[in-house]
Amino acid sequence: MINVNLTTATRWGLNLLALLGVTVALYLGQSIFIPLVISVLLAAILWPAVGFLHERLKFTWGFSCMLATGGLVALTFLMTLGFVLAVPKLLQDLPTDYQKQVVFYKQFRERLMEASPVPLDEKYFPPDADESAVFKYIRQVLDPDRPYMFAFLKDVASYLNAWIVEWILVMFLMLFLLLEGRMLSRRFVEIFGPSHEARSKAVAALADMAKAVRTYLVWRTIVNFALALLVGLVYEWVFHLKQPWTWALLTSILCYVPYIGPIIAGVFPVIDAFISQSPWYALGVIAFYTVIMIIEGYVIVPVVMGRSMELNATTVMLACLFWDLVWGTPGLFLAMPLMAAIKAICWHVPGLRPWANLMGTNDKDLPIDRSAFSDPNLILDGIEMDSLPEKEAGEPIKAAHKGKP
Repeated sequence: MINVNLTTATRWGLNLLALLGVTVALYLGQSIFIPLVISVLLAAILWPAVGFLHERLKFTWGFSCMLATGGLVALTFLMTLGFVLAVPKLLQDLPTDYQKQVVFYKQFRERLMEASPVPLDEKYFPPDADESAVFKYIRQVLDPDRPYMFAFLKDVASYLNAWIVEWILVMFLMLFLLLEGRMLSRRFVEIFGPSHEARSKAVAALADMAKAVRTYLVWRTIVNFALALLVGLVYEWVFHLKQPWTWALLTSILCYVPYIGPIIAGVFPVIDAFISQSPWYALGVIAFYTVIMIIEGYVIVPVVMGRSMELNATTVMLACLFWDLVWGTPGLFLAMPLMAAIKAICWHVPGLRPWANLMGTNDKDLPIDRSAFSDPNLILDGIEMDSLPEKEAGEPIKAAHKGKP
């Protein structure tokens, strides 16, 4: 065996190269990794339900897996049906003929005049609709004889078809994982060697990872649908929007994406209120939605998920940027459960525990290994010992005595 002494810079360089290699592999293999990751996450969610059906109701394991999978398929079908039924109503509300377009333009211009503190630009919003550059552009987009609308509907149909095929693949993968999950988990633990201690640590890490992912996804789903029910009722009964339940369903889905998703979901009801009601209604929707998001983000989610599940804002934003770069839109939806799993694994590996602490919101520092210091009264660059992060034993540290330069 060759003993190679690596410097700190060399180790960091090798780690960065490894990270780059993993990123490239994830990007090139996204057609395999995305369905697999979604299947594993869904299997982790449904595992307790399958166990309940098998142990309490005495169903066979295979029938329990198929029953849980069928329930998820039914839920997905209902959500897809909700969006499909909303499309005709959205298309019906679009001003397709000339008279409706003129009425819509005048109504929208009046709303802008009420809300704008400065006079409107006569080039874009003159009193006469035919002289407006915005009106001409909208007419071209909505003209059925032109290819814009047809191309848009074609893209939507193509995306929907690809989503259905992908979801069928995910359902089959998830069903196989549930059917063979107990055997696969045992075989996976065997990879870590014959040592009982190593296998015990692997089992604990896997159990904690599954619990973290399940806690996040289950409670995130419950909170999202409760949020959709609340905003849908308020949008319909208080603000009288034209598409209240479409925006509510969109909110329940986009809230899986942290920070960015809720902002996008809040734009559509504001536009709906601005056009169909008045600028004051739009302002009311903004105020209501902001209060709901603050309560949901800072009160409900920390209580139901627990502080141990929290990731700090910097980690969340970097995770969204990274997984969006690697996997695109699916990566945004998978960023939080993946980071929860990574954090759980890092916490069970002693050498990676500082990374788990870095990703979390816990303000307390990890305990310090004082055996690494020859003198416990030393400080480093004026920082007290109690505020130093954990150091590995034997690592050389340059320090100065207190009171000395």
